[in-house]
Amino acid sequence: MSEFVVTFEPHNKHVIVPRGTDLLTACLRAGIFLSASCGGEGLCGKCKVVVRKGAVKSERSRLVSEEERKKGVVLACESIVESDLEVFIPQESIETHPHLTAESEECAPDMLPEEDLPFKHAPMVEKIYLELDRPTHEDSISDLGRIYKALEDRFKTMSVSTHLANVKHLGDVLRESDFKVTATVGYKDGAFEILALEPGDTTRLNYGFAFDIGTTTVTGELIDLHSKKVLATRIAYNRQAGYGSDIITRIIYGSTPEGLEKLSEAIVSNIDEMVEDMAEACEINLATVGAVLCAGNVTMMHLLLKIDPTHIRKEPYVATVTAFPTTPISEVGIELNPKGLFFSVPGVATYVGGDIVAGVLSSGLYKEEDLALLIDIGTNGEIVLGNKEWMIGAAASAGPAFEGSGLAFGMKAVKGAIQKVSIDEKLGVACETIGSDKPRGICGSGYIDLLFQMAKRKIIARNGKIDRGLASKRIRKNEYGYEFVVAFKDESAVGKDIVITEDDIENLKRAKGAIYSAIISLLDKVGKKAEDLKRIYIAGGFGSYINVESAVSIGLLPDIDRKLYAYIGNSSLAGARLSLLSREAFLKTHEIHKGITYLDLSSEPRYMDEYIASLFFPHTDMGRFPSVRL
Repeated sequence: MSEFVVTFEPHNKHVIVPRGTDLLTACLRAGIFLSASCGGEGLCGKCKVVVRKGAVKSERSRLVSEEERKKGVVLACESIVESDLEVFIPQESIETHPHLTAESEECAPDMLPEEDLPFKHAPMVEKIYLELDRPTHEDSISDLGRIYKALEDRFKTMSVSTHLANVKHLGDVLRESDFKVTATVGYKDGAFEILALEPGDTTRLNYGFAFDIGTTTVTGELIDLHSKKVLATRIAYNRQAGYGSDIITRIIYGSTPEGLEKLSEAIVSNIDEMVEDMAEACEINLATVGAVLCAGNVTMMHLLLKIDPTHIRKEPYVATVTAFPTTPISEVGIELNPKGLFFSVPGVATYVGGDIVAGVLSSGLYKEEDLALLIDIGTNGEIVLGNKEWMIGAAASAGPAFEGSGLAFGMKAVKGAIQKVSIDEKLGVACETIGSDKPRGICGSGYIDLLFQMAKRKIIARNGKIDRGLASKRIRKNEYGYEFVVAFKDESAVGKDIVITEDDIENLKRAKGAIYSAIISLLDKVGKKAEDLKRIYIAGGFGSYINVESAVSIGLLPDIDRKLYAYIGNSSLAGARLSLLSREAFLKTHEIHKGITYLDLSSEPRYMDEYIASLFFPHTDMGRFPSVRL
């Protein structure tokens, strides 16, 4: 079979691929991750590249204009390599970015003193210094038995075990250290396991990593398990996005052994790089890291652990596992201390995962006296309603629109993204971008503001259609309908007008409708109304930036007293951190996951009615939004 060299610029990367390989796959093999929110189905138009030299066999996509086609622009997912190639990749087609040190909303502060923590400090992997009595004729218990007895007295349990490798040279270790050793002990399935034995007192050298494995982003923390301090925080973009931005696309891709391997490698490489980055910054020896604890939705955890996800998307939509077993770090493939342990926060059901369970833990919803709601506004839109007596949860299939995917100029909340918008009476637009740079696109919070401002100025009708009769150079016809110019070419950093199209508005309308109707359906299921809520927690990195007034006004959130809304940032990561630092907290997550009743909205007769009714701004029933004036 013929093979060809493909050169990617401006990265100056080369890859050899056989004839018939599509350019998207070639990019992935070269370590370049293109935007491909549709998973390479040719539907999103995000993976545009320019073929400068060579021949490709390319589909004639409606997402590539005639002017672009003349310049050699093609969709990478629909272009087959036919010869040696030189391919230029525009910056806007790149999916991944360098690591970002988290901003203040994401950074975790040093942990509070133990008396102020909600759980006892007892890490999942703990280092315990032991000063043992030397054996005598009268006290002839074995070396290992002597260690077991000391730990059993410490933990008030008989369930302590270890591996053969830790025993082979134990006699020498004990005698050379005068029977003063440190045991690294991990909590595993209700018992304690000795992971390592070291001479002397090394209790201060005990570290762990907590991760929130999101569909779009991966966030991690390096934690000193001895002092309870967070030493470093990092955010990266989930490299699985190169295989599709939404969960269903990735499940389909991961339903073959080859696809599952690639998806697992993608997320493991995320974790490996973040681990190395944080450890190097803090000058931490990775041999002193004994634990990694992850919280993520059920699909992300299946893909990380190479568990076949096929049945998640097939009736009756049952996951292989929701409470994942503790396993050695080496078995997961993460490049860390192989003697360490990998832990996961348990999920509730197929589409309500460990991330929301961790959020319930860190928000304290599980111990609320009054009715409370937790909303994680992300790709999957997970929601839990309840209090200390009961909890019910559901997932809203919001899709990735609020995280920037599937939209003409959608992007994640990074430098250059429009995050706030205001429109004056003359339809002049003022934008605030992250980093105060020229705009490159629009992120989720920016779209929420933009929709509210467009509705407020009557640019869009309540059904989302742009008013064709308004006299403004910002309103114009495109190939598939109408669009509104948010920033003109000379104001933008991408050399073109930044617009919102009627197709974009439709996608955003469906996303907000899915979340709102899920909230109302949960309330209706237990005979409650929005007015009965005493607290609404808004979680997730995206949830830290949205303007509640704008979100209520477009019908994304219920119209209740704004003081009842509370931003809690990345509650999934916060819950993972608590679980890593406290066995009590980790066990509480297992109580929580068993205590949440899962409501499958797809089988709820009223949900679809609620959803259809919510496909207006803010809603077909304005009586539900008495304070909104559009």
